[in-house]
Amino acid sequence: QGEALIHATEKSLKDLADQVQDDEKKQIEAAIKDLQEAIKGEDKDAIEAKTKTLGEVAGKLAEKAYAQQAQDAQGTAGGENTSAGTDNSDDVVDAEFEEVKDDK
Repeated sequence: QGEALIHATEKSLKDLADQVQDDEKKQIEAAIKDLQEAIKGEDKDAIEAKTKTLGEVAGKLAEKAYAQQAQDAQGTAGGENTSAGTDNSDDVVDAEFEEVKDDK
């Protein structure tokens, strides 16, 4: 679990490098290093504690990622909404229908 968290956090840190401040990056990298050292040992409590610490620090990074995704999605959706009202190339037909039952 700790190793998976390390991997995910490192990937997020790389993907969001331009949004992470230096002090946040140092804090995250320190938590990763602490957990890596704990995993080398066999102290389950230390591993769990370091995993929890990294999870808390990485949680802030995840919040930034989600905020960025939401902002990107809003920008895309906003663009689609403005063009959807004027673009009729969807081949959508608005029609009424009546169900006919064949009694044989």
